[in-house]
Amino acid sequence: MSADNPEIGHQLRIGDVETNFHDRGTGAPVLLLHGSGPGVSAWANWRLVIEGLAPHFRLLAPDLAGFGYSAVPADYPFSREAWLAQLVGFLDALGLDRVDVVGNSFGGSMALAMAIEHPERVRRLVLMGSVGVPFELTPGLDAVWGYTPSLDGMRELMGIFAYDQSRITEELVALRHAASTRPGIHEAYARMFPAPRQRWVDAMAHEETAVRGIRQPTLLIHGRDDRVIPLETSLTMLHWIDNAQLHVFGRCGHWTQIEHAAAFQRLLRDFLVSGDAAG
Repeated sequence: MSADNPEIGHQLRIGDVETNFHDRGTGAPVLLLHGSGPGVSAWANWRLVIEGLAPHFRLLAPDLAGFGYSAVPADYPFSREAWLAQLVGFLDALGLDRVDVVGNSFGGSMALAMAIEHPERVRRLVLMGSVGVPFELTPGLDAVWGYTPSLDGMRELMGIFAYDQSRITEELVALRHAASTRPGIHEAYARMFPAPRQRWVDAMAHEETAVRGIRQPTLLIHGRDDRVIPLETSLTMLHWIDNAQLHVFGRCGHWTQIEHAAAFQRLLRDFLVSGDAAG
């Protein structure tokens, strides 16, 4: 981790992606996959989880291509397939055959992709406010993916993400705005999800038969008041994934790991150390 910038961790070259990642703790390896908000990074999504659970697990949190500090060429082809190749290459580079995978929002679709296309690499699956099944684009997600950099725009997005509006401080808004306007970041972000954006919801969704084929123990977590990804997506996955359970946090938006940090960490830890792992 950089002393000047905690978002910068270690670097690995994975194909065309100079991948920035965090590697903290000891124990069973857990791969943490971030969401797709503007200015997002693995550290911004997972800092509290990393600090809370590092005594129990080896926590691996990469910045996906085009996000955070994972640099890509100007013509990088952003797609589910490209991000999946980066993740598989990341595990290969670290010599990890099998991990638990925790996916947040957009990262949930990538976690599903790993479980579907590389089931031997995934021991357990945790999906939080997850993309990955069909749903109608929400105004909240449309605003997130359609973000144009400004302090007012970032303040509005932070308000969409959180249930507890007292969490949206001017310091947080300024930090996320600065992260979203680093050189090249918004240019890459604007290429990922251009309008009309329903097509990107559809592109990140997996076929029902593929999701129904998932055999790993799966924990679904959702905020009841999520304005970005509707609770119905987790209810759909609860019906489609045979070995799944769902925990819903009331008075919670899209930030379950932040708004209910202590309870979220207990839930995650208990699930990951329990029996009944897929063989």
